[in-house]
Amino acid sequence: MAGIWANVPARRMRQFVIVLAILAACLPTAVVMAAETVSDQPHNLLNNGDFARGSGNSCDGWRNDAWILSPTATSFSWIAPAGGYPGQLEVENMRDNDARWTQTLSLSKGWYHISVWARSENVLKYFTGANISVLEDGIVSADLRGTQPWQQLGLYLKVPRYGADVEIALRLGGYVNLTRGRAFFRDARVERVNAPPIGATHVYDLAAIRKAENPGPIGQRWTLYATFLVLAVFAVIGWRVFMLDPRPTIAADTARTAATPEIITPRKRRKKKSQRRN
Repeated sequence: MAGIWANVPARRMRQFVIVLAILAACLPTAVVMAAETVSDQPHNLLNNGDFARGSGNSCDGWRNDAWILSPTATSFSWIAPAGGYPGQLEVENMRDNDARWTQTLSLSKGWYHISVWARSENVLKYFTGANISVLEDGIVSADLRGTQPWQQLGLYLKVPRYGADVEIALRLGGYVNLTRGRAFFRDARVERVNAPPIGATHVYDLAAIRKAENPGPIGQRWTLYATFLVLAVFAVIGWRVFMLDPRPTIAADTARTAATPEIITPRKRRKKKSQRRN
């Protein structure tokens, strides 16, 4: 080995050393850039969003629910991955129903893209079909009705600064939109994003929706303070009126009665004369 290096000209050796130094200086930067590239990749927040794990008709991390939770109304099936095809969840409504696979997530402040690939078979055309939604008032993606091939459905959700617990639903039907047919879902995802792209549809602000659902008392904060102040004034006045000592009042009434001159009527005069004779 020493002999090999001994045959290398000094100039070539200096060039080799310089190249090694440059590579050593660039290596940390390359590592950081690679780490940032990996961290920028969308991360799916759903548990078992690819439906790879399950047993029987149960899928790990997911539970089923429905307006009419009965085997005669709706069947729920887990289709395990096979032959290079991903896992799937199926909802079949034999009767008019709103049925779904659901999972609850705790989300921090920010924007999220909630999506799934779905297809439908013989879904009624006049009511909400296969969709992905958040079980809040009206937070729902586009839906598939009739018989439709695989399509990606999605929505954008803004979570307020204190975060929120939300329930993700892979759904066939909707609120007061009971329907029949079959829906299949695969590759469900909840991913954090910086903001919805320009022109995006199905964009929702969770704080605004919850505020509209629960408006609370009407008025402003100063009116609340003013109300408490008025109540306090009335309380003080009532205490002063009802807690005063009644004895001075009784004494004053007695003095007034003693100072009042006696009115002598003719009847009283005759009575006094009769008393003097006796």
